[in-house]
Amino acid sequence: MATKRQQAALGLFSVTLLWGGTFVWMKQALNSLDSELAQYSTAGVVGVIVCSRFLIAFLAMLPFSSTARAALSSKEDWKGGLILGGLMLAGFVLQMIGIESVSPSVSAFLTSLYVVFTAILSVKISDRKPTRIMILGVGLATIGAGFIDGPPHIVWGLGELLTVVSAFFFALHIIYTDRITKQLNPIAVTSTSFVVLITGAGAIALIASGDATVFKSAWKEGVIIPLLCLGLFGSLACILMLNIFQKHLNPTHAAIIYSFEPVWATLYGWQQGLVDVSIWLAMGILLLVGNIIVEMDESSEDNHLSEEAGPE
Repeated sequence: MATKRQQAALGLFSVTLLWGGTFVWMKQALNSLDSELAQYSTAGVVGVIVCSRFLIAFLAMLPFSSTARAALSSKEDWKGGLILGGLMLAGFVLQMIGIESVSPSVSAFLTSLYVVFTAILSVKISDRKPTRIMILGVGLATIGAGFIDGPPHIVWGLGELLTVVSAFFFALHIIYTDRITKQLNPIAVTSTSFVVLITGAGAIALIASGDATVFKSAWKEGVIIPLLCLGLFGSLACILMLNIFQKHLNPTHAAIIYSFEPVWATLYGWQQGLVDVSIWLAMGILLLVGNIIVEMDESSEDNHLSEEAGPE
């Protein structure tokens, strides 16, 4: 059991490495769509990007997985996909619209609140409640993720509010992933959730822009390569690993691991000349400490349970 949990922790850590890259790919795509943002609205263009990245992921997955294809005719898999896909859709779209009017440091801090929200929601929803040690890890991870780009200067406006609401939806997604992937095949629910995301984001693009030609934005020069990276790595690889591995961890522990994303996003962004790295990056050490103490706490719990069980 401990081995499975450790493999899951390593798998989800790998997810954060890829998620960090989505910051760069998303920024590259949006930087190539200045005229489209003005013509179709931010929400319209964001809808196209989210719809396109998950369409790429879905089309790449379907031919190689009979489970993914079979899920499309399963009522139970559609129920699970509707919940997980709907929560992801709300989180992604609200975060992307919000980041248009807030600084990266503010967005990072407010988004990192999903770690806190997950711990709170676990008490109410999940059957695996956070321990006291885990709460300490939550605090360290939230501060580390939030201040990695410098102290956030928050002036509450629509962008800040949307980012906090997106963090709440991400926390709900973590909680329900834990519950649903224990009952349904992770690949099957990944397939149906992708369809929900494609449909929902496409509808948002159409409604927000009021013009079907908004979808041409996905084919513009400078957008296709970032979209392929977002689809194959940021969506397909990440969501598959998330659905496969997260059920082996306490949802709060998983949320703390996910908070490593801004560390990699900052480093990747710096390498591409999109962000400036400062001494505040050292706050990532708090993320590491938070993860270590939680891992030690869960390891000791596993050992204790093994001792109670006795030799087989």
